[in-house]
Amino acid sequence: MSELKKTPLHAEHVALGAKLVDFGGWEMPVSYTGILDEHRAVRTGVGVFDISHMGQILVSGPSALAWLNRLLTNNLERLSVGECQYTFLLNPEGGVLDDLIVYCLAPERYFLVVNAARVSEDYEWLEKHLHPDVLLVNQSEAFAGMAVQGPKAVQVFDALFEGQHSPPARNAVLSLEIDGRPYYVARTGYTGEDGFELFCPAETAVEVWREILERGAAAGIKPCGLGARDTLRLEVCYPLNGSDLSRDTTPLEAGLSLFVDLQKPEFVGREKLLTQRTSGVARRLVPFKMLSKSPPPRAHYGVFKDGVRIAETTSGTLSPSLNVGIGMAYIPTEFARIGEQLEIEIRGIRFPAVVDKKPLLRPGRA
Repeated sequence: MSELKKTPLHAEHVALGAKLVDFGGWEMPVSYTGILDEHRAVRTGVGVFDISHMGQILVSGPSALAWLNRLLTNNLERLSVGECQYTFLLNPEGGVLDDLIVYCLAPERYFLVVNAARVSEDYEWLEKHLHPDVLLVNQSEAFAGMAVQGPKAVQVFDALFEGQHSPPARNAVLSLEIDGRPYYVARTGYTGEDGFELFCPAETAVEVWREILERGAAAGIKPCGLGARDTLRLEVCYPLNGSDLSRDTTPLEAGLSLFVDLQKPEFVGREKLLTQRTSGVARRLVPFKMLSKSPPPRAHYGVFKDGVRIAETTSGTLSPSLNVGIGMAYIPTEFARIGEQLEIEIRGIRFPAVVDKKPLLRPGRA
């Protein structure tokens, strides 16, 4: 059995008393003071997550834009320098190999942030299709990353940079050079709250992490683990690669056509998606909410309609904000309607649930 990988912040997590778990081959903090406490910190104040396990790939060269645009579903021609977009890397059948964010750093330079479990596979896929005028560099081991999330995130940003920089706009990235090293600050997020991600050289990670906690103390910042990250993202129906997205599911089935530009003349998987758009999809990824007190739903639980098993859950948890079980599942299209009554089988017992609207957590709803 191979040894678990560790991020540059591993010793910091140990020192803070984090509970560590195996997450896709990485030893990562699942919580520090508790999932509920950390979840609430992000919803009402601010929290910081170690996202150093995620991969960073640099793409550059005169053909970088055209080449990436033939491999990814979104349209990179819409990006200006300093902007970013969510997109998909597909197989020829339209299945999701990975969902990622592309940052345009310069006219011929792009920074890709990919899922931790997909770094090697994504790089190999890109390398297999590489154009001679494109330089591809896997810099995952050279970078560390931290995500500061919550309504007080901008307060932490201002304290961290002491007014020297303005926070980037939503879906934008700020490129900085500090002591001759590259730093990237983006404003995307995976919690449904405001926030920013800071990617820094791995050798400065501990210093940056400590500074974020120190400068963010006035805002009540808390270190947060993967447990809260999962409950936060599920309340706003953000998909998790490997669970809600896979090579057996397409972005159209997942309800993410907004990030697919079928007007582009070419990208891998386009023909399959065109067929799906014309003929319609047989199933859709929908969020559901439990209607009665029940154990929390988890992934791979049976979904029933009128006593017939029609699907299985892809994600599930107890929502700290809504205080009810929630989840997502690919449901046959005829049942994928808001208000549709279902049953989720949990520990051998079927509990009532209802298909709900995205996001499950909306302003003023708790």
